[in-house]
Amino acid sequence: MAKEKLKPLLPSLRERKRYLAYEIISRDSLDIFADIDDVSESLLDASFDYMGELGMAEAAIMILKDKYDPKRQKGLIRVAHKSVDNLKASLAFITSIREREVIVRSIGVSGIMKKAYDNYIGG
Repeated sequence: MAKEKLKPLLPSLRERKRYLAYEIISRDSLDIFADIDDVSESLLDASFDYMGELGMAEAAIMILKDKYDPKRQKGLIRVAHKSVDNLKASLAFITSIREREVIVRSIGVSGIMKKAYDNYIGG
């Protein structure tokens, strides 16, 4: 019995995605105290609290760990195009990362990862 390869999805059936650039504002630099795992855990927890389980599934949030710049404290999140506003709202509820007071704000949104990284993070 030969294995059949799955057909790729048509472009019209694929989920449209956006890349949201975010910035973490804090009194102290977080690169010594927190790594990307702590940041992503805080982002996902706040999103789950705001959107719930169904909203998280629809949003398809993916934190791009390799696109995080610890010196500038900026990074990218991939999200479904219909859930960008919900993600922005959930970022406002983050008050601390690893017991450090922070403010997380969105810088901008793009449909292309390279553009989002170059324009907002500075690659």
